[in-house]
Amino acid sequence: MPNTAQQTDVLTQRIFLKADPERVWAALTRSELTRRYGYGGRIDIDLRPGGVYRGYASEAMVGSGVDIVIIEGEVTEAEPDRRLALTWRMTADPAMAAEGPTRLTYDIGQDERGFTTLTVTHDVTGAPHTAALVSGAVAGTGGGWSFVLSDLKSLLETGSGIAA
Repeated sequence: MPNTAQQTDVLTQRIFLKADPERVWAALTRSELTRRYGYGGRIDIDLRPGGVYRGYASEAMVGSGVDIVIIEGEVTEAEPDRRLALTWRMTADPAMAAEGPTRLTYDIGQDERGFTTLTVTHDVTGAPHTAALVSGAVAGTGGGWSFVLSDLKSLLETGSGIAA
């Protein structure tokens, strides 16, 4: 008998950082930091529920002075230094754009040892192309969330990202 239940694809990754929650929050919400890790793009974000989120291609991706929105979404929750949730849709690729928005959540906390934790939960249900990209399964696209979070950790702990 075929499985008729809808499959849920939720990717979750947690990192531990020697950085305070305020610094982690800033790295997620301020372009002067988003430009320094991961894929190096700037963002526009209105940190109110219903606010617009846009991620831009880096200059290295498209050339100097070009503003191309590659990710768009809407803020659903914003609790400074604790939680950021938004819809997330990759617009740079037609197949991913056609899948519609996915749900992305950043949870910032602290463990019993005093380390700051950052848990990224990306619900990519019904979005197989997006799931492949953010899981790092697409060759030549940089490594997905593992790469982004590794680079973020390096930046916040050493002052320099791994991609720098």
